[in-house]
Amino acid sequence: MSKNNKNQNKRENMGLTASKEKDHSEWYTQVILKSDMADYSAVSGCIVYKPYSYEVWEKIQEFFNEKIKKSGVKNAYFPVLIPESLLTKEATHVEGFAPEVAWVTHGGNTKLGERLAVRPTSETIMYDSYSKWIRSYNDLPLRINQWNSVVRWEFKHATPFLRGREFLWQEGHTVFATKKEAEAEVFEMSGYYKQIYQELLAVPVIEGRKTEPEKFAGADYSISCETFLPVKKAIQGCTSHHLGQTFAKAFDISFIDDKGEKKYGWQNSWGFTTRSIGVMIMMHGDDKGLVMPPYVAPTQIVIVPIIFEKTKKEVLKKSNELKKTLSKFKVHLDDRESYSAGWKFNEWELKGVPIRIELGPKDIEKKHVVVSRRDTGEKEFVKWENLKSYIETLISEIHNNMFNKAKKHIKDSLITVKNWDEFLKAVKDKKWIKANHCANPKCEEEIKEKTNGVKTNCIPFDQPKTLGSCVYCNKPSKYEVLFAKSY
Repeated sequence: MSKNNKNQNKRENMGLTASKEKDHSEWYTQVILKSDMADYSAVSGCIVYKPYSYEVWEKIQEFFNEKIKKSGVKNAYFPVLIPESLLTKEATHVEGFAPEVAWVTHGGNTKLGERLAVRPTSETIMYDSYSKWIRSYNDLPLRINQWNSVVRWEFKHATPFLRGREFLWQEGHTVFATKKEAEAEVFEMSGYYKQIYQELLAVPVIEGRKTEPEKFAGADYSISCETFLPVKKAIQGCTSHHLGQTFAKAFDISFIDDKGEKKYGWQNSWGFTTRSIGVMIMMHGDDKGLVMPPYVAPTQIVIVPIIFEKTKKEVLKKSNELKKTLSKFKVHLDDRESYSAGWKFNEWELKGVPIRIELGPKDIEKKHVVVSRRDTGEKEFVKWENLKSYIETLISEIHNNMFNKAKKHIKDSLITVKNWDEFLKAVKDKKWIKANHCANPKCEEEIKEKTNGVKTNCIPFDQPKTLGSCVYCNKPSKYEVLFAKSY
């Protein structure tokens, strides 16, 4: 096949054919594949993170590493294989993960003496080491984070980034001498996660505590950040767990305090995953493709020269000069001559690049460029000498506009209900529901059964001053809680 024919096929197959509103599942699949974010692998439920998505993850890593290292956390790495005897050492914990564990049973043709779990999470393998490393109060606090992948062999429908059998994350595991210190860290880490969503990804989130049935298996309590997607489903964005002394007692993570007495450590675990990339795509994308938040966009600015044979040399020269002027940003010059400017516009819109700069012979004459925003589609003529300062301001404006648009979506989706009839209407309308609840797990389960899967998301930190009766059973409520169908 000739190069021209290949380019023609690529042009014909580039655009999206599905609507986000009418068929969000097909739209999402097309977006991640055609924008070059990911590809499917030979293993069902496992994806290839292509550079265009992995660069977003690297930006998140960079931000989070700076925060936790300043706080005193250090990065390390523990094995991916966990002996079954360790995984089963804390009963509640393993019960929560048992259906999702992938097992290694053979090394070559030789059957192993003990099954090895492919890491679903690292509490057990890390805490076995912690029990050997900690002897005295002088060894505390012990605060370790690792960046890795985990495998959870879910049998639900896999959705790249949002729900897969293997995904990337960070998991922090810490030990403190006192409960007070440990609990302070739980909220500290949740605050960093909230910053990632809101300051990098332009996604508003609500922080809160998980109900007892929804907390992490083995934890005293779990904190999460939740958001509500345009596809009318809530999604958990991250978690920070206070483990109390459950694992410390199971693994004998103990120390001699300053009075010479043996004490058990107080522990936390906290994690943030590549699900965040899927949340970003779902929240901001449109029928043209991705809309990338500028602070994580692999390419913040694309320069598209309008090339004609007579003026090509002059236009390309100035385009390269502008690229150097904007070198503090992530800028790409698309000087390919085998594609038209219009085709390039469509491609970079599909990839969600926040800012497009157009430069042609007429712009050379007027000493300006055309600046186009991906988030609004607005265009502006900007003089060359003003371009750098204009772009600096524009990047902030784009982020704020994307955040505020998402915030309005959350506000319009969130509804407070007082009784069961209002609750059922809100479920039918696919709203994010705030309602009083009695905190009885049986009541919570009945709500889920009666509504075909609507469940609690979190108990927001921001609670009303007075509470009425439970929305379902009418008994006195203990808190106001968020309900929705979830991803």
